Formats: sequence, C-alpha cells, structure tokens
Amino acid sequence: MSIFSDDRANELRSIFFESSQEILQALNEDALLLEKSPRDAEIVRNLRRSVHTLKGDSAACGYKELSELAHAVEDVLTAEIAARDGDALVELVLVSADAFDNLLSAYRGELQPPSTEPVFQLIEEIRNPHPQNTFAPQFDWTEYEQLLIARNAVRGQHVYNIALAIDPSCPMRAAAVQLVRNVLQEVGTVLVMRPEENTSEVPDVIEVVLASHHEIDWVERKCKIPTVVSKVYAVEVRGETADAISAMTADEPLSAPPAGPVQPPASQASVSQREQDKNHAAQTVRSAVERPKAREDRLPAATENVIRVEAERVDVVLDLVGELIIAKSMMQQLLAEMNKSFANSPLRTRTADVLTFQSQILNKLQRAVMKIRMVPVEQMFRRLPRVVRDTAKQIGREVNIIIEGENTDLDKSILDALAEPMMHLLRNAVDHGIEPPLDRAAAGKPPEGTVRLNAYHQGNQVVIEVSDDGRGIDLQKVVAKGVAQGIISAEQAPRLSASESLDLIFQAGLSTSEGVTEISGRGVGMDVVKAVMDRLKGTINVRSTLGEGTTFYLKVPLTLAIIKALLFRVTEHLYAVPLGNVLEILRSHETDVHFIDGQEVLQIREEVVPLIRLSRMHPGGKPKPKIFIIVVSLGDRKVGLVVDRLIGEQELVIKALDETLLSTELVSGASILGDGRVVLILSISDVVEKLGRGYNRSSITSDELEVSR
Repeated sequence: MSIFSDDRANELRSIFFESSQEILQALNEDALLLEKSPRDAEIVRNLRRSVHTLKGDSAACGYKELSELAHAVEDVLTAEIAARDGDALVELVLVSADAFDNLLSAYRGELQPPSTEPVFQLIEEIRNPHPQNTFAPQFDWTEYEQLLIARNAVRGQHVYNIALAIDPSCPMRAAAVQLVRNVLQEVGTVLVMRPEENTSEVPDVIEVVLASHHEIDWVERKCKIPTVVSKVYAVEVRGETADAISAMTADEPLSAPPAGPVQPPASQASVSQREQDKNHAAQTVRSAVERPKAREDRLPAATENVIRVEAERVDVVLDLVGELIIAKSMMQQLLAEMNKSFANSPLRTRTADVLTFQSQILNKLQRAVMKIRMVPVEQMFRRLPRVVRDTAKQIGREVNIIIEGENTDLDKSILDALAEPMMHLLRNAVDHGIEPPLDRAAAGKPPEGTVRLNAYHQGNQVVIEVSDDGRGIDLQKVVAKGVAQGIISAEQAPRLSASESLDLIFQAGLSTSEGVTEISGRGVGMDVVKAVMDRLKGTINVRSTLGEGTTFYLKVPLTLAIIKALLFRVTEHLYAVPLGNVLEILRSHETDVHFIDGQEVLQIREEVVPLIRLSRMHPGGKPKPKIFIIVVSLGDRKVGLVVDRLIGEQELVIKALDETLLSTELVSGASILGDGRVVLILSISDVVEKLGRGYNRSSITSDELEVSR
C-alpha cells in the first residue's frame, strides 16, 4: 500500500521524470570527461553520485527495474576499475544512460519496460574480465636504457612506459606503425622504442619510453588512434623508481649500450609500480567516502529561487502580449485619425501621452516575456558531444569537439527545432568531413580531427556555426551527382556558380557517399536541415575549401512570435519581409535593368545583383517606369526584390495560416495591422527558389505563382 495519495504520487513521478533528464545529461557529459581522463577520481565520484540519486528516486517512485540497474552500475563505478579499464567503464556508462532513458520512456507511457539483461552482462564482464583480454607488457629494458630513463626522470619531465597494440584489422600495418611513431614524436621525446625505427619488422605491439611535459591521461588519449591502435597501456616512471634505477646503475658508463639485456630489475619495477597505482586508487576511494558532505548539503540553497514553468504557460502569456501589440497598432491608427480631425484638441494631446506611456510599458512587458522564453544554446550544445563521440567510434575516426558561445540566448521553441538539424550536420561533419587517421597523416594533418560549434548574435538574429577541418566538399563531384540523379541538367551544370553548386547538397536524394551505411548514403539529412531552416524563417549557408574543411552557417531569428518587418505593395496586394534579411532599399528605373544570360540584374555600385519581380505572383499588372528594389540576403548571396511601393517598417505578430487558405509556398505567415488589414509575410528562401535563376522555371505554373487571398 502506498504511503502517498494518488495525486501526490503522480506529482512525485512528474518531478522525477523532469529531474531524471538532467541526471541522464550529466551522465553523458561526465562519461565523455572520463574518456579523456580515466584516472580522475572526481569524475568517477560525480558519476557514482548521479547514479545513486537516480537509484534512490526511482525506488521511491516504485520503478524496480530502473532502481536495480542503477544499483548494479553504481557498484562498478570505482576508481580502481576506471584506472584498470577506463574504456569499458565509459562504454558502460553511455550504454546505461541509454537504457535508463528507454526505461523512463516506458514508465512515462505506461508500457512494458524493456529488457536490461545486455547491460547486466556488460557489468559482469567489467567485474570479471577475461584473461585473454588483459594487456600487461613487461618493459624489459637493458641497463643502458634504464640509466637513460633515470636521467630523464630527474630533469622535471614525466617519463612513461607505454605499450600500444596495433589493431589486427588495420589494412595498412606498415603505414600504421609509422603513424604511431609520428604521433609519439608529437606527444614528447621518444627515449627508447621497440622495435627500433630502422627495422622492417611490423610488430603487433610497440613498446616505448616517452618523456613529456603532458599528463598521462592526455598522452593516453593522443595515443588511442581509431582503427590503428586497439589498446594502450601507460604507466609513469615515478621519482622513487627512477632513483632506484639510478642507484643500481650509478657506476655504469653511458658511452655505449651493453650487449645483452638485463631483465629482472625492469620487471620488478613495473610490477611494483602497478601495486603502487592500485594502492593509490584505493586510498583515493577511501578518502572520498570519509570526506565530509558539507558541499553537498549546501546544494539545495542554490535552487531556492528557481521556479519550473511549463512552456505552454509562457506561450499563453506571449500570445496575450501579441494581442496587446495589435491593440497598440489600432490605438496608433486611431491617434493618426484624431490628428486629422482634432488637431488642436487638448484631448488629442492627452490621448497621445497615454498611448506613449502604455507603449513604453508594453515594450518592457514584451522584452520581459521574451527573456523568459530565451534559453542559452548550451542546453542544445551539451547534448551534441555524445553524437560526435558515438559517430566517430562507429566509423573509426578520432574527433575532438570544441564548443564556443554556449551562453548565447535563443527562443526555446527555435532551439528545440534546431536539435535534429544540428545532429545531421555533426554526423555529416564526422562521416563526410573528417578523414580516417591514416588519410589525415598522409595529408600532413594530425590524426585527430576537430569539429567546432559556435553561436553568436548578429543583429536580431543568432548565427550558429558548425565547422570541421576535414577534406572539404568536392564541387565537381557534387555537380556530377546532381546531373546523374536528374536534379539539374547537363546544360545547367557548367553555368552554376560555386555557391549554387554547394546548394545542391540540400536537394533531396543527393548524396556523395559511395555506399549506403547506417549514417549516410541515402540522400536524407541535408534536405531535412534545409526544410527546418525554412520553417524557422532562417537561412543556411555553406563554405568549403577542398582539403581544408567545411563550415555551415545557420541564421535564425531570435523569436518566431514577434518580428520587425518591412511592408510593401505589389500591385494592390500588401506583403512584408523580415527586416533582419533586408540589406538596403533602392529606387531605380526600368532602363537601369539589364539581362545577363536570361537573368534580370542591376548594378549596385561595384556589384551586380540578380532581380526577382514579385509582380510574377500577380500576372497582368502594368509595369511602371520607376521601381523600388529591396536588397535581401540569403546566406552569402544578395537578391533584389522588385516591388511597386514601400509602406514602411512595423512590428508584426506572426499568425500561422492554414494550408487550405493558400495555394503557394511563397508565404510563411500573416499578421494583422492596426486598421484590420491582413499582411502576408513572404518566405524569402522559397521566393528565390521558385522565382529565381538556377531552378527549372518551366515546372512552375501560373496557379502556383498566383497568391490567393
């Protein structure tokens, strides 16, 4: 029988489901940190603390399967196991986090919990490793080599005994050995290496003594080259060990190495060192258990002023603010009419003062509500290193991810919608961009590739950059694929510019992969990114240099609810475009318009800008000798929109339109003005795609161009 009422129990479960997502995210983040620093006892304690919290909370809610699994995982989260086999422990934490997430989804949907037996098997393998999986080299150095090690150990550098097992499935073992040697020379100074460099032998294991200023965790991570090195064993030659070796060989000359090896001392020192490491790890765990919990007791105080509010409630408030903005426009329209009829009336002056005061309060209210909806992009960025890590492991890449600008704020609804496109871009960066370690070494690059995420404000937009230092995009290959798949014709291909060629990667069905894998090859992914960006009224631009890397620029508005827009007329119809996309406004004559290869263009200073006549949406209008041109940006391209008359700038509350009301994709939304008129907001990317050059215009019918109202 439950000690809580049903309502209270449901409330506790809701709180548990919400807090558990934060715990799972913490598990993923700490597991990635542990992969880089397997000997960091603090990270192991953080993981153990998170799993312990999940175990207790799930048991309190009656979720037995999750509680038992968390208890089993907690038992193996020790510093000793992390030091012995950190890779297996990291894999266990990541697999367990996925299992926890599956269990929570089942509990939330009141479904049958999935089996957790595979995770328990992985735990058992970590508890009792198979003897054939152990990797413990002897490091039997000669007396001359021992003396060389001792002399370097007392010079302030770290000296490490390192053994690297070459992956048996590596296709080019000779090249792999050379790559390992190159990496070791970058990490530090190689004192001893077996086999030696001048031998033609292709070994299964490379043993080396390395002097370096870097810590052992960093050295191990650099030596783990995917598809080349399957196992790394590293142990530091401590000061006392070096002193012992130095004392044993103090009377020996260093002029020449002895002829034969002396085996016992190095073996005993290596075994002694392993015992010291184990004792040190055990002492670390004991001290962590005995440590006072004063810091943990202070944690709740940091969250006393935080209130969790459902996003739907904030949306309701924002909708009401939007209606107030429409009401403000109506009041401004009314005041304009009063200025005409009651120009000298004191009542008009008082009304203007009241409206000004209300506008100031409304602007502050709008900013306050928008700030509530704004969240740092860190909430999305922190989930992405796991995507990079898993993809790299799956295809045998070595990738480091760098995150910048994580404190940049963005509307939560936009941030949630960007999660899927960001995952597609990162998988493509690792799979298509970053080369295999051997290929990078042949190109003179470090074996570890770099993927960089950055976010920053640019006007009233947020720019998110996704870049890699990989192979870049081969434009000739992209264009050839476009022709082969019928996306463009063979006659169009030579006339495409570099930017138009790059834009082909966003076409559905186009893929440059040679085969279909779980990650790529189906031509699905980049078109999804483009569709989401269009839905968010944003743009995506790509720059790539063959052999150097690729960068994607995603530009999205700060919010989708309220925007500043430029209003204009085409024939007698009223339209608007987001002001953030407008670069400049020009007035010109028809005689200034020229044709280049069938495309209308206008020379603006030193630049030739293609033109798009929006009057094509309403055939039959009479051309005018003087035209207005709105120059808008679409990625790194400029396009001039030819309109009949400008109305001005205004703040618009975007209203979604039912698809049955419009017969075109050129309109992305609508708004209501103060006088009750409806203004349609154009989708710039769709306008350029449907009415611009570079696409098959013959497939556009007059019905598709005609915007129904």
